Amino acid sequence: MPERPDAAAAAPVDAPAADAGSAEGASASAVPAVRSARSGRGRRRDRRVYLRRYPVLFTLLAATRRRPALRLGRTLLVHDPQAYLDALTRLPLDRAAAGTVGGTAHRLGADGLLFDQEGPEHRRIRRALHDGLGPAGVARLRPVWTAVLRRRLAPLAAGEPVDLVPVAAELAGATTAARLGVDADPAALAAAARRAAATAAAAQLPGPHPPGRARAARRAVADLAALLGVPPDAAGLAGMLAVAAVNTTVSGIPRAVAWCADDRLWDAAVDPACQETLVDELLRVTAPSPLLPRVAAGAGTVAGCPVRAGERLLLVARHAAGAHRAGPDPAAPAPPRIARLVFGAGPHSCPGARLARAQLADTLAALAPYRPVVVGARADGRAALPGWARLVVRTGA
Repeated sequence: MPERPDAAAAAPVDAPAADAGSAEGASASAVPAVRSARSGRGRRRDRRVYLRRYPVLFTLLAATRRRPALRLGRTLLVHDPQAYLDALTRLPLDRAAAGTVGGTAHRLGADGLLFDQEGPEHRRIRRALHDGLGPAGVARLRPVWTAVLRRRLAPLAAGEPVDLVPVAAELAGATTAARLGVDADPAALAAAARRAAATAAAAQLPGPHPPGRARAARRAVADLAALLGVPPDAAGLAGMLAVAAVNTTVSGIPRAVAWCADDRLWDAAVDPACQETLVDELLRVTAPSPLLPRVAAGAGTVAGCPVRAGERLLLVARHAAGAHRAGPDPAAPAPPRIARLVFGAGPHSCPGARLARAQLADTLAALAPYRPVVVGARADGRAALPGWARLVVRTGA
């Protein structure tokens, strides 16, 4: 979960033309050109998580990415960074519509004021989240995940392989439990949050659904609420935060490590002058939430396309941030206002970006002395977000 980008993120985006030599081709969007990754191996591997989980959707988005926005029936695909910003900050949005984050929150029973467009109570809850995930909150939580990293990565020193997916799951579960103040087993909490997200995502996919899919989604949500053990009036919000934190972490950290290993970026991971830039670049290309579904609450215009109330928008964060055009390059990074689009924009951007950056930075720093290489990987075909079901690394040369 990310923090609100700085004010520059809401300003118009001006940038040079696309780099035609990019591994995945140029785009019509106005994203600053960034040098491609050294080998392209990281990009080739990372494509597998999209093609395994959402092959049809990924192919559609790739085929249309040269258009700033494209209408398909009552759905508008938005790829361009300025159009993406306009949709998030200037278009009235229905925060409780089915298939959106707000809609999922209402199904979980969360207080809708967290996702409503306006209101003093909404602002109060947002401030509380930011305070808990600000510098002091992150400093308080850091010993939780660094202890997991020390213990779970220790086998690398003995030359043994380590699967990073369960490491990321325990890290996420332990941090989430500490953040919510609940006494839950980290692995069990992570598993429940991943199951709740996966069943909810499956229930929202278009097309015919097998019998019992909706029932399975409700049962997974109930299991997560029971595991959290918080009062009923707080269960929905706690569940939503657990689902978001766990799933983005378990998806994002192994993917970032794989890209770092494949493109040999470990020197930058331990260089104080490069580490922060590398983290932003890896988060940009892995785009923890690569696609933001939204529904218009009123009429407006996005990239010159009229939008009516009730129409759906698919905001492609991955393309808005230029992840399809340039790999992570700490020597020539995308500007922060572009890189941080993966965390949304405006008053409803995710409040946990500081936490996400800190966790990834500490994970890379813990791994860098071993210069790990990937020796086994299997993409996850069931998770809510594109990611790895298994990512095994061992100490490199």
